[in-house]
This record gives sequence, C-alpha cells and structure tokens, in this order.
Amino acid sequence: MPGIDVPKRRLGKNGPLVPAFALGSWNTWDRMRPDDAVTMVRRAVEVGVAFFDVAYYNMGPHEEHSRTDILFGEAIRAAGVARKDYQVCGKLWLWEYPKLNFRQQIETSLERAGLDRFDTLVVGDYFGAPDMEPVVAGVYELIAAGLVDSWGINNWHFVHTRQALDFADKASLVGPSFAQLKYSVVRRSMAEGAEYSALFADGTLGLQASDCLEGGILAGRGVPARKIGADVGAIRERIYAAAPKLKQIADEFEASPVQLALAFCLANPNVANLLFGASRLEQLEDNLGTIALLNRAGGRIRPALADLRLDQHVRSDGVW
Repeated sequence: MPGIDVPKRRLGKNGPLVPAFALGSWNTWDRMRPDDAVTMVRRAVEVGVAFFDVAYYNMGPHEEHSRTDILFGEAIRAAGVARKDYQVCGKLWLWEYPKLNFRQQIETSLERAGLDRFDTLVVGDYFGAPDMEPVVAGVYELIAAGLVDSWGINNWHFVHTRQALDFADKASLVGPSFAQLKYSVVRRSMAEGAEYSALFADGTLGLQASDCLEGGILAGRGVPARKIGADVGAIRERIYAAAPKLKQIADEFEASPVQLALAFCLANPNVANLLFGASRLEQLEDNLGTIALLNRAGGRIRPALADLRLDQHVRSDGVW
C-alpha cells in the first residue's frame, strides 16, 4: 500500500511522539507463526507504526502466563530492527501491589521481552485503589533508573488519576502523560465524558484508545473464540446487533467496518494513539487503509456513526 502517511501525535505533554497506530500484545503474538510475526514487525517499521504494546500477563484477571511478550521479543530480534527504530509500551499491574513491587515487575517484563528499557508504560487498573502517592513515587524510581521514560494509566477512576497528577506536581515527580481507555464506536462514556475530556483538551493527558474493535466483533467476526476485554455496562449483546449497521455505513463510505471503526476514534482530536491486535498481515493492511478514509471523508465519519453509541448509562468517571 504505497503512500501511507501515518500521523504522529504527542502522547500527553510529558509523553513521547508516537504514531497514531500501535500494535497491542494481548493474545496477539501467540496467535502468529514466527515467520509471520517477523513479517508483521518489518511491515510496521516500514510504514511508520512501529509502536508495540507488550506485557507479561501473569496476575489478577490476566493470570494467563502467556508467552506473547517472549514471542514479540523473538520476532523483533529476528526482524533485525534497531532499537532506535521502534517504541515499546510496557505494563505494570496493581493486582498484587505492593506485594510484588514495580522494580521486580519491570525487570521481569524487560527480561522476558529481551529489552533494556521501555519507552513508556501503562499502570493497570485495580480492584481496590492503592494509595496513589507511592504508586507515582514508584514509577518515578523506574524513570530515574532509566528503565522507562514516561507512563500512563489504564481505566483508572478519574479521582485517582487526578490524585496522581496532583501529587506528581506537588512532589516535582513525573506524573502520568496519557490515559489508556476503552474507546470505540459503541463505547464512548469515559473517553468523551467531561472528566477525562478536560484533561485531554488542555493537553495534560493524551488519550490512547483501546478495545476499539471489541475483540473483533465490530469487524464482523461474530462471537470471539478467545478472551476479550471486559463488558463494561453489559452491552455486548447489543454490540453484536450493532455490527451489521456498522457494516452498512462502512459500505456507504466504500470502506471496511474496521477502517470506519478506527477512523471514528482517530477523528477525535483528543486521540493521540490507538491500539489494535492485528495477528495477520492482511489485518494490518486493512487497518492502514483507515488513513486514506480519514483523508477523504474525515469530517463526515463521526456524524454518520452518532447513533451507534450504546453506553450512555455508564458513568464517565470510570466508576463501574
């Protein structure tokens, strides 16, 4: 696909400049053959979307002990890509914090992926909110040690994100620069709600959109055969019913449902970056077609999809 010009956006005021697309890791690299993974990595570098979300899924709801992070590391090395030519976002989990401290987690994650540092990282969600002051201080220790450059949060209650930002400012530490939130044609509550939108609008945080395709449901693939993200607001059955409507509207734009769903997210100026879990090269190529769709029809996309929102009843502050 010649002539692809993937935009780059700042991932919050303290965050890195990143491509609009990032390849996610959950149940991704372990769904590919090794040679296909290498091809995927090389293509991502070639078209300027070499930003990879990588994690060791080993605790809490993600106690799967998958090898996806190890397989990513093997693929990036086999592809022969220089470290300066790609970015990696890691993850820290709060499920067993502070029993398992951040330094232990990050060193294990880096070792498994064969990396020396993360460009940025996401601090995951929680059952019962920990004290945000030691969380911020703990992440800063990783930054000071050169293991990571910046960080963001994943689906935190807004009040805790605000606490983290305020403490970082007061203590002259590095606070979160972005929020990774569920955001899609059908799920808009947190990403477009008043609380987080204010921080996006003034540049305090960048928005990293995740679960943009609802585990493939919005791509028209039906009931997923694998574990996918949480169904906040219990709207999944309605999402299945909405997928054919998305396809109908996509046909009117002469685009695929995936392209239209991703274009909806990127047409929001607050979105710095979005994650997708492409596990086949043809999926990546289809996703890249989103850029051409935005260029020719950007102003018409969001109005055409206004009626597909399904989570109006979900609180926008992240309290579910």
